[in-house]
Amino acid sequence: MKFDMGAAWNEAVAMISANREVLGIVAGIFFFLPSLLLAIFGPDLNAIMAAPMTTPEEMERVGEQVMSAYSNSWWIFAIATIAQMVGYISLLALLRDRGRPTVGEAIAIGAKGLLPSIAAYLIVTLGLSVLFVAFVALLAAIGVEALIALGGLIAFVVIIYAMIKFSLAAPVIAIEKVTNPITVLKRSWDLTKGNSFRILLFFVLIFLVYFVMSIVAGIVIAGLVAAVGGEIGALIQGVIGGLLGMAATVVMVAALAATHRQLSGGSASASATFD
Repeated sequence: MKFDMGAAWNEAVAMISANREVLGIVAGIFFFLPSLLLAIFGPDLNAIMAAPMTTPEEMERVGEQVMSAYSNSWWIFAIATIAQMVGYISLLALLRDRGRPTVGEAIAIGAKGLLPSIAAYLIVTLGLSVLFVAFVALLAAIGVEALIALGGLIAFVVIIYAMIKFSLAAPVIAIEKVTNPITVLKRSWDLTKGNSFRILLFFVLIFLVYFVMSIVAGIVIAGLVAAVGGEIGALIQGVIGGLLGMAATVVMVAALAATHRQLSGGSASASATFD
């Protein structure tokens, strides 16, 4: 089956339109609120990254500040990450579960899918890390700089390819109720077979739209923060940034759900509504 980007996008829009109320509730709980929590209580990473980085010393100093910020506020990032992972699975369940779960039941599905999601993520991350280190070490042992540069490019391509091949892991967990992480990854790999480039292009186009919107929103936020300043400005930045991130997440989840439905041959109705 060849992946149809246009059909997937139309179905994603239809699913969002038909279920916007419940999607808004779940996305607000698991994406907007954690984002707001980070904006209020977390470190100001934007201010840190805005520091000059024209010399190696300045870059090292900024890196140390970023690491210090993460280490001092690790608990906030951990809560936000866990909440978002649960929310991701919950949104997918709301959109595509044929059992038409309530919001509470979808959140329960998200909670059950948390550990398989973490396990699948760790397997992919650790596997790619080991391969990358071994590959770079091999090229370094050869000692040819051109090969090292080429190796970096090859490694980047491999990482992108792996991300696409395993991109349907979350829908497999949420919709097909698969909990074995190895089986989840294998299923995602099989579903994307023969369509990797089309799927990549689909998500790149979505990202480009989000990127343009982020730039426009960033300009607006910067103006508001400069005009208001202080804690109120930071709150405004957190609210607008959280809403934008929440909307982008809903679109991405719907796109994943539509992609999974098309490639798996599923027939869940896009117009179904939930309690």
